[in-house]
Amino acid sequence: MTESATWTRVDDGRFALDLLTASYRRHVFTRHTHATFAIGVAVAGVEQFRYRGETHRAGVGSLAILEPDEPHDGRAAAEGGWSYRVLYPSEAMLLDGRATRPAFPDAVVHDARAVHLIRAAHEALTAGADPLAAQSKLAWAFEAVIRRHGRERAGPKPVRASDPAAARKIAAIRDRLAADLRCPPTLRELAAGVELSPFHMLRVFREATGFPPHTWLVLERVCAARDLLAAGVSPAQVAGAVGFADQAHLTRWFKRVTGVTPAAYRNSVQDPVRRLA
Repeated sequence: MTESATWTRVDDGRFALDLLTASYRRHVFTRHTHATFAIGVAVAGVEQFRYRGETHRAGVGSLAILEPDEPHDGRAAAEGGWSYRVLYPSEAMLLDGRATRPAFPDAVVHDARAVHLIRAAHEALTAGADPLAAQSKLAWAFEAVIRRHGRERAGPKPVRASDPAAARKIAAIRDRLAADLRCPPTLRELAAGVELSPFHMLRVFREATGFPPHTWLVLERVCAARDLLAAGVSPAQVAGAVGFADQAHLTRWFKRVTGVTPAAYRNSVQDPVRRLA
């Protein structure tokens, strides 16, 4: 199996949707999160990933459903590697007017109908099919995923920190880190800003997000880099704009998170950004 990866971005006038078509043998995704859902189908081989404290395997005939902001990694489960197609819908796009967001307790499900619908929608979108047909396939696929595998939430998504005051402190830390990706505060400045000791701040933040502040910041830089690259900015310019030391530093982290180099991602989503409106 030859390693390859292509990102496609489509826009229906309200939402932008990223799609990944990839084959990997040796690539290993670093532990990271997505701001969106990740819904994928394997078309060959088996992927292995760590998610919510458990190791999962997703092979042909299975559907993987990962929720936003949930740390996970990814690698081949066997020497032959794996190929898959993944959609990354935002919560608003997936729910499209539903009042509440369902929970997806099972990271991997075996459901031939849902697998068929997700793969058909992905293929239609990446092939540039008739917009109405592609939108219809996507709507049917998302409805099937929610109806067949979504569960009613018992309450709001829990914060891993122990109390509301801690949650507010975590939000403040995230806001301060995101305010200037190029010039982050020191650990002591972060801790002083929320009136915690550095150690206590580190423990609470990691408990809530799954990452220490410095790793969370790097992942935010990758996220910001994706937006700039999709807008056509060159990798060299992006590296400095989001706080990486240089283009090589950006490339190293970007590939660990997305599976492709910044230049390959920019070329994929720029060629072309398909409009479905």
